[in-house]
Amino acid sequence: MSEQTTAPVVRRVDARHRYEILVDGERAGLTAYRDRDDRRVFFHTEIDEAHAGRGLAGILVEQALNDVRASGMRIVPVCPYVAKFLKKHEEFADITDPVTPEVLTWLDARLGR
Repeated sequence: MSEQTTAPVVRRVDARHRYEILVDGERAGLTAYRDRDDRRVFFHTEIDEAHAGRGLAGILVEQALNDVRASGMRIVPVCPYVAKFLKKHEEFADITDPVTPEVLTWLDARLGR
């Protein structure tokens, strides 16, 4: 296992509906979303096995949520990791909306599930 030599970089990739975290230029993980009006619905977060245990998911989600705030949008945490993160980081409570059956039905339709 190689050690990272630079700070991780988070970027939003609108065409793929996700934020990615890069370590030394290599994608190490992602958090996926779909936008519904002024809400960014996060539904999946993953970190590649080779990069697990380094706290990258927390860095990724925190920077993604900061980007949501800067964009003037709101957060809907369908993803269990994002929901767990929000319970520990109450500074995002003012821009967080609850997950409702309506949102879940809409998301399933969007994802073709």
